[in-house]
Amino acid sequence: MSLIVDKFNRKVEYLRLSVTDRCDFRCVYCMSEDPSFLPKDHVLSLEELAWIAQAFTELGVKKIRLTGGEPLVRTDCDKLIDLLGKLPGLDDLSMTTNGSRLSKLAQPMHDAGLKRLNISLDTLNPELFTEMTRNGKVDRVIAGIDAAKAAGFKHIKINAVILRGKNDHEVIDLIDFCRERELDIAFIEEMPLGVIDERKRSRHCSSEEVRGIIEDTYPLIPSSKRTGGPARYFKMADSDIHIGFISPHSNNFCHECNRVRVTVEGRLLLCLGNENSVDLKAIVREFPGDIGKLKEAIMDGIQHKPKEHYFGTDDDVQILRFMNSTGG
Repeated sequence: MSLIVDKFNRKVEYLRLSVTDRCDFRCVYCMSEDPSFLPKDHVLSLEELAWIAQAFTELGVKKIRLTGGEPLVRTDCDKLIDLLGKLPGLDDLSMTTNGSRLSKLAQPMHDAGLKRLNISLDTLNPELFTEMTRNGKVDRVIAGIDAAKAAGFKHIKINAVILRGKNDHEVIDLIDFCRERELDIAFIEEMPLGVIDERKRSRHCSSEEVRGIIEDTYPLIPSSKRTGGPARYFKMADSDIHIGFISPHSNNFCHECNRVRVTVEGRLLLCLGNENSVDLKAIVREFPGDIGKLKEAIMDGIQHKPKEHYFGTDDDVQILRFMNSTGG
């Protein structure tokens, strides 16, 4: 049982740990076209990342998801997976990736102890994919998905952000792609993080709208599936895959939030939609080897976890940091 309990009696059992703010894509909802990245000395080392993860697991965290940026641009990521996989009490080690490097790295990641993958895929159209990622190739991602299945990953989920007038016509195509490959899929409402020129609130597409599109073709049945995250899952009568909806705008899930994020800069983010944070890197570097100091900072910081976030659907941006520096 987690010892990390906030003042609203929510137990934190899930850590999203960013290993880099860098990415080989420039997705239009994630970062600016010409982003700036952290200097190397601002980035946590593998040992520092593992040390922070150990502190969380000793406090009862059972689930860690590695995020970025794109975690696989960090070439030593398999070594971190090996370190984390040895932590007592860690039941679930997973990763969110754009899939572009999985053709080469899926097998080493699986062999190192990674258990689950979330892979971002917003469109199957090559031209639109390159437009939305500003430089990506959809064929590489699809090849990466197939490589992950071949490597032995049993739990693969596709994440798709649907934007009105951009890729909302592909909702059924994405579901059919997942049905064919026996992959779960989650549709995620766009989150207003960072000032991005392309973002227009009129492109917001709610989970209810996406669900309506799906049910015109595939009636959905509520599912009892829970993964410890914010998705609400459904099934189809003629398929074993699950369809999830993550709805930070239209179905606020803050009352049951069980997660925090640590950026690669070592900042403990207590809420995705809030700027308050705790500088864990300063603790790690001032008191190397003192895990007690680190756990004390985590426990003190968690009392500042806010009750809820607010994401509006107008043009206002509440959070100035971009998604790539947030940690997924």
